[in-house]
Amino acid sequence: SRYHLVIDAINNARRLPAGASEVKAWCEAQLAKHDKYVVEHLEDMPEVRDWSLGDWAEH
Repeated sequence: SRYHLVIDAINNARRLPAGASEVKAWCEAQLAKHDKYVVEHLEDMPEVRDWSLGDWAEH
């Protein structure tokens, strides 16, 4: 997932930008929230399910 990609990028960065640990913690929290949501609703959270690259992908 994109959350895992961000976590991997932070874990493998030579130098971390300011706020990296907060972003990593937020991504980990989103993954935990998603896991709980899937158990309760048997589908991805809307913010995961409906995510897209938006207009950028069309260029």
